[in-house]
Amino acid sequence: MNKYVRAAVVVPFGTIKICWTKIFHMSGFQGAPICMISPFTEISMDIGSHLKIGKMFKMRDGAKIRVRKGAECIIGNNTSVNSNNMIVCHEKIVIGDNVQFSPNVQVFDHDHDFRHPDGLKANHYKTAPIEIGNNVWIGANSIILKGTIIGDNAVIAAGSVIKGNIPDGTVVVQKRITEMIL
Repeated sequence: MNKYVRAAVVVPFGTIKICWTKIFHMSGFQGAPICMISPFTEISMDIGSHLKIGKMFKMRDGAKIRVRKGAECIIGNNTSVNSNNMIVCHEKIVIGDNVQFSPNVQVFDHDHDFRHPDGLKANHYKTAPIEIGNNVWIGANSIILKGTIIGDNAVIAAGSVIKGNIPDGTVVVQKRITEMIL
């Protein structure tokens, strides 16, 4: 589909989706009215959650943003959430301006607490905030885990699993070791 036909479909749909979300989550949602949001996306907010989306936000097919009760998710200007990305916020996720997510990136500010006396069925979580700086590129199939801080102008290579502090201007490439076991 050429870019003009896509824009003719997704800009009006994005505006409708932003308005619809604003109606149902009045004080918990802020978003610029002109966004490029595919019809095949999910924005899910629990009561008491907060989601702020910056100007020129783009969200491709299959992408999901879920903000749980009491959590806050802030997404900066000109940020692009690509196909099949998932952002799940139980505490706080802040994504800067001009951030580009490649396909299939996952961002989770929580882990299941498997040591809870009632086990996984208790849906108890351990959380820590995530901060992603400005002008960051995150490669395909990467996973950003709780407690991560990624500095400005960083690049995360495809297939990376990130936890901890990534300084400004860093290129992160994780080594992969393939071992044949006979």
